[in-house]
Amino acid sequence: MSAAADTAAANAAATADAPTARAPWALAAPALMLFIGVLVIPLAMTVMLSFHDWGQYKGIEPVFILKNWHEIATDPYYAEMFWRTFRIAALTTLITAVLGAPEAYILNRMSGRWKSFFLLVILGPLLISVVARTLGWALLFGGNNGLVNKLLMSLGLIGSPLRFMFTETGMVVALAHVMMPFMVLSVWAALQRLDPQIENAALSLGASPPTIIRRIVMPQIMPGVLSGAIIVFSLSASAFATPAIIGGRRLKVAATLAYDEFLNTLNWPLGAAVATLLLVALVLIVVGSNALIERRYAEVFR
Repeated sequence: MSAAADTAAANAAATADAPTARAPWALAAPALMLFIGVLVIPLAMTVMLSFHDWGQYKGIEPVFILKNWHEIATDPYYAEMFWRTFRIAALTTLITAVLGAPEAYILNRMSGRWKSFFLLVILGPLLISVVARTLGWALLFGGNNGLVNKLLMSLGLIGSPLRFMFTETGMVVALAHVMMPFMVLSVWAALQRLDPQIENAALSLGASPPTIIRRIVMPQIMPGVLSGAIIVFSLSASAFATPAIIGGRRLKVAATLAYDEFLNTLNWPLGAAVATLLLVALVLIVVGSNALIERRYAEVFR
């Protein structure tokens, strides 16, 4: 009789705990459905579209072929275009890391009033449309009579005007300005865990400022630099507005090429193949670099 009572009590407890166990799934269900609906399903449809055929007169044919992937793999034009995309993204990431990390460190050492002001200055570009910011850079570059060339020539840094529009240099400069807040905020967030008294203690014990930066500050900001680099590289490699305006029609990257295939030539399967390859390449690069840098970081600073 006692065993039967214990079994009944256990069943009742399990029945009472069942709604509690299902509660997290019920709460996460709307977000999960939204994620599947707006991201997973469109991505799956894009991947499937990349294996379809297309003709100028027959349109899109829902057949499974590797024609688009073979064209991308064998045509040197696509290799050059992807190499340009990742080269520009890597240079942009390097510039933002070199300039953004010291900027975040200086911001972290400022007093409250000045910190709030300069934080607003850093976040200011994020409040403006990326198209408006890029058009501003186009006006600054402006050919031989642009403000940038006039300033450099007045300072004696150059003897003749430089070409910024429709060049990779101009694209890197504009993208670095657009992406700089992401790097600064990532490093600044990592610096919030650093106690300033640790630097003062090291200085009082005779450590030089370069040693403090290398042994104390750098290990603390490296996670922020890594996360900022991942964000900047991903956004730069997939950027559309800035390369389209500064690079023009001839200096294409992966995003502008996919746009042209979708809306100009109407070759949706080839555009889907370009977009899918860009996504896969970005995922592999980001995941691989993240694992490599984290492993090297653990070996150096453990």
